[in-house]
Amino acid sequence: MDRRVRRLIAFPCGGDTLIGSLDEAPGATGLLIVSGGNEIRAGAHRGMAMLAATLAAEGVPVFRYDRRGIGDSSGENRGFYAARDDLLAAAAAFRAEAPHITRLTGFGNCDAATTLALHGKAAGIARVLLANPWVIEPVDGLPPPAAIRAHYAARLRDPATWRRALSGGVSIGKFIRGLRRISDGSTEAGSLAATALPAIAGWGSKATVILAEGDATAIAYADAAKRAAVAPRTIVIPSTSHSFARQADAAALAAAIRDLVNACE
Repeated sequence: MDRRVRRLIAFPCGGDTLIGSLDEAPGATGLLIVSGGNEIRAGAHRGMAMLAATLAAEGVPVFRYDRRGIGDSSGENRGFYAARDDLLAAAAAFRAEAPHITRLTGFGNCDAATTLALHGKAAGIARVLLANPWVIEPVDGLPPPAAIRAHYAARLRDPATWRRALSGGVSIGKFIRGLRRISDGSTEAGSLAATALPAIAGWGSKATVILAEGDATAIAYADAAKRAAVAPRTIVIPSTSHSFARQADAAALAAAIRDLVNACE
């Protein structure tokens, strides 16, 4: 039985030490997975670790890493805004540890997708798969207006919702703020969208976006992208799972990555 090897890799980044995991495989196109939020490289429910093992068994070398201040890596966690150098260091480490690789593809979910869109080209990445890109910052702790409309507009017309509100089953303050955000005519424009959406568009045919249909971040991206006339190739998965946790979601994600890798061959 062919058993793939997973190795831990330590590599430098700005005076700190990052830790990555390399799932070895003979393919010439490598997949670099960037973790989103404050997630460690294994991913939610170990989803990224399992994805890496699956793809490596099919011949795709996969590298994951913890950025500074996350998981096993040293340094200060300064969020995805400051993750450019981490991405570049990880790409360089991947190439050094798997010298047979001739092309890199990139995958990231949420703000990791935004990091890839912004800095993937500087890291020498050929193609990117951007899952549920983070392009709208939350306001007042509420989801973006597009997500509120999609998830809650029907409930706001339901008398049972108002009865629950009056009985204390719904936070009146949050409920009213949500109503205001639906009706305020907000375009949801912001500095992040103004930076991230052109970056996504700049990849042209080299970018694929994958969206979990019912996820608030995905809904906000789709609305903002439509307003900005940004229309990369997009795959929609009928799921509410932001991390593609369900078996069918994970299979659809893996299939999209296979297509990405095959496009580089």
